[in-house]
Amino acid sequence: MVTTIRVHYPVKPGKKITLRGDAGGLSWQQGVPLEAGPGDVWTFSTTTVTDDVEWKPMLDDAVWSRGPNYLVKAGGEADVYPHFEVTSGVVSLWKPGFSSVHLGAKRDIWVYLPPTYLENERARFPVLYMHDGQNLFDGALAFGGNEWRVDEALDAAAESGASREAIVIGVGNTAERIYEYTPSADPAYQPSGGGDGYLSLLITELKPLVEGELRVLPGPEHTALIGSSLGGLISAYGGVRYPDTFGLIGALSPSTWWGDRMLLDVVASVPGQPARALRVYLDSGDSGPSKDGLEDTALLAEQYRSVGYKDSVDFLYKVQPGATHSEFYWAQRLPAALSFLLGPRPHSGSKPF
Repeated sequence: MVTTIRVHYPVKPGKKITLRGDAGGLSWQQGVPLEAGPGDVWTFSTTTVTDDVEWKPMLDDAVWSRGPNYLVKAGGEADVYPHFEVTSGVVSLWKPGFSSVHLGAKRDIWVYLPPTYLENERARFPVLYMHDGQNLFDGALAFGGNEWRVDEALDAAAESGASREAIVIGVGNTAERIYEYTPSADPAYQPSGGGDGYLSLLITELKPLVEGELRVLPGPEHTALIGSSLGGLISAYGGVRYPDTFGLIGALSPSTWWGDRMLLDVVASVPGQPARALRVYLDSGDSGPSKDGLEDTALLAEQYRSVGYKDSVDFLYKVQPGATHSEFYWAQRLPAALSFLLGPRPHSGSKPF
């Protein structure tokens, strides 16, 4: 029974990758040197283990890879893409004044690149498309001065292994936010109902740029749509309308009230697997003048369950006591949403070394 570990990491001449661990000829005191194969793949195989092995790669047998130990099961395989030196991702204004053919209005597009992206060019990443990009990374730009702290949340997850690392595309809103984030027209809010055009911007204009210029993992299982309030509304709608594109849906305090709760009917139309979003995260608070839409969002949660979503399997619904409808609380709930939607870092062990 062969157990195989492959470490994907480009090392400069004169450098090396070693492994330390608790079985299979590995120890925590001294690393076993590996040989680099084609494509910067460093491979270790053993036939001597009969139980799970905790292990960790090292750079020059001196610098531990970041995050918790890795795990491989006896007779299994593990492919990992570690980072050793970079501890924080980077946020930048990626496409200033991006002009949409579908909607006309210009908007800024921000990008967050995680630590491993910056260090390990062999690694590719899920992509989170997030609305209201001004509110995600910088308190100086965010509504009310409260940012979502997206970069801090993902940096912390990279260290703890709580979720996979991911690229974030922060799509700035415009003066036409209500129009763009609403999937149906409402006479009380004009203009409105341009949600399909906004989603077309993401799918046919922005997504091809992202996949052409950045190292991403394709497919709905690696592509998330996340937002709050009206951004939560359009995210939930997008998960039903375009599940072959957006397989991971995060709707924080969604405006379920919109259009006489039209979202309930939209979710009721969700077909059976696999033609639907793979995972859905939904939440609200319970305080403030609107109680953060608690009653409506609870109805939405029941609708997801009625079409077959299972709690803690492919659906997670949370209520934060005392939370109002604001970025301050969405930032607090974001780490749990990311952990559920992205899942933990692959091959994470039980403890850090």
